[in-house]
Amino acid sequence: MTAPGLGSHVGPSLGFNRQIAQGLFMAPHVVAEAMKGAVFAAKLLEMAGCRCEPASDDLRGDIVQSVAFPDEQQMVNFCRKVQSCSPVDSFVSPEPWDMPGYDAQVVMAAGAFVQGASIELSADGPIKPPYLVYMQGGLVFEQVKLAVMMAVSEMMEKN
Repeated sequence: MTAPGLGSHVGPSLGFNRQIAQGLFMAPHVVAEAMKGAVFAAKLLEMAGCRCEPASDDLRGDIVQSVAFPDEQQMVNFCRKVQSCSPVDSFVSPEPWDMPGYDAQVVMAAGAFVQGASIELSADGPIKPPYLVYMQGGLVFEQVKLAVMMAVSEMMEKN
């Protein structure tokens, strides 16, 4: 990144040394929170009758969790719960819409601090069988836990 004695005069810092160091320090914890959330989500959703990939007891290589819902409405409701538990735009209700590049409507939930951030909790997927939602991220485990518990609770109430 730089060499001793040269400080911020050379290297990729561009005046962001503190943020770079903070990111390197916090990254393992944030990724662990997202991984715990994915495992928790997979287990609870499996218990609710959904097919999850990877399964809750599988080895994982990333933070993405796919969940197959039995129908379109449960898929959309899940995304709405994720959005409702978001720190930004929690009042928004995601609706399926025509998105360029997809052959089906897509529903997207992501009330993130940074638009498009893959480490912040999001859930999205195309509205077509097998009704797969791709959930990823979660800066804190508790947010993922809350969103998944609320979604499964609603699923159980409707069944």
